[in-house]
Amino acid sequence: MTVIKQQTSKPQKKGKSRFSKVNAWLHLWLGLASGIIVFIMGITGCILVFEEEIRQFTSPWLYVEAQESEQLLPPSKVYSIVQKAVPKKEIHGLWYNGLDKSIKVDIESDSLLYVNPYNGKITGIVHHEDFFHFVDEGHRNLWLEREIGAQITAWATFIFFFLLISGLILWLPKKWNKTTVKNSFKIKWDAKLKRLNYDLHNVMGFYVIVLAVLISFTGMLMSFHWLRESTYWISGGWADVKDKKEQPVPIKKDTLSGQQMTKLAAADFIWKKVRTEIAKENKEAVIIHFPDDPKEDFYACTDMHKGIWRDLYFDSKTLELLPKSEKYISNERFSDWLMRSNYSLHIGAIGGLPTKIIYFIGSLICASLPITGFYIWWGRKKKKPVASKP
Repeated sequence: MTVIKQQTSKPQKKGKSRFSKVNAWLHLWLGLASGIIVFIMGITGCILVFEEEIRQFTSPWLYVEAQESEQLLPPSKVYSIVQKAVPKKEIHGLWYNGLDKSIKVDIESDSLLYVNPYNGKITGIVHHEDFFHFVDEGHRNLWLEREIGAQITAWATFIFFFLLISGLILWLPKKWNKTTVKNSFKIKWDAKLKRLNYDLHNVMGFYVIVLAVLISFTGMLMSFHWLRESTYWISGGWADVKDKKEQPVPIKKDTLSGQQMTKLAAADFIWKKVRTEIAKENKEAVIIHFPDDPKEDFYACTDMHKGIWRDLYFDSKTLELLPKSEKYISNERFSDWLMRSNYSLHIGAIGGLPTKIIYFIGSLICASLPITGFYIWWGRKKKKPVASKP
């Protein structure tokens, strides 16, 4: 009797799903397409994180010896002094930056004028397009025309946001065991260059993903109006949609005792009112804008702290604070807090120096991802084919 032995074949390994293949393909080619832009934005972002700290050492005209707040010159006197110094230039506004800082004068010029807030002496005249302006233009517009550059950086940020999600999907191990956990969470520093580069892309990309998503999403909120409106609506701001139209403001005719104040006297009044009655954070840092038209509202800015500020509007006739003025940030509900804190969340100023350091490291890692990703692709492309056995 012949015994027929049944051959047992090993089960074939399942290949990647169509979703995994498409995800990997998009991650590769979208990454290659946007890599140089993401690199530029990451490096410039690293520099801009510490702009204020760097200026402390490179811009001596920004700082003065601090004195008592009563010694500060009011806007009317600063205006008169600057007008005599540059009589042919129109003065738009004054930026009081604190007791130990000079006043930045917004004049109709390519230069920025800085004035000592106690004696009115000009501390410096600096061209507007300095180093940080150059870096900022690269970060926002890639040194192109704003209409073109802003669109490129906006969509590159959108692609980078997608790459972070697709990269997380690629990073997820198929099986969780000791080996996969070690490879996914640890960098093998003593490995060869290709393996080390892979770990730097794969592992470091995972550790920075939460911060990178936050940076890219807040960047998109500044670029896409539809996303900002949607986020505001989703975060609980839909109740204010009907109240967006400016409500009429009752005019109190006796507010100024029937006297019409001049532009400079009104600026002095508002400056003092903001510092003594309205401001809660960094009270001596106030921006006063001189309206071009007497009928325009007066604008002031206060509570400038950790990348957040508070816009105020005053009626030109009564100098009453208008309802469209912003509340103190802690009094805002979450949707409005989120919108007003978006810039601070984007640049890392929300928590002071500690978060700035974290953002610097995170931006540096983000800038490295296109480089390490390109090297992974290039290494696989140049990989020598294995010779077949005869």
